[in-house]
Amino acid sequence: MHDITNLENRGIPAVFVASVEFVEAARAQSSALGFNPAAIFVPHPIQDRTDDEMKALADDAFESILNEIYAG
Repeated sequence: MHDITNLENRGIPAVFVASVEFVEAARAQSSALGFNPAAIFVPHPIQDRTDDEMKALADDAFESILNEIYAG
């Protein structure tokens, strides 16, 4: 969250990406920082996925990420 905040404050469009397990934590940290970044949440868990599964997650999220960047 700090990295996304830093990038956005420098004028660099960014999107926070995390698994759905972290929706509430992201909201809490966003509130604490006073910054509400664009965010995309992917299916959980991600740590035990194969490379092909990770590529599929990225492919599935790619259009949503671009939409968030260009919406801002």
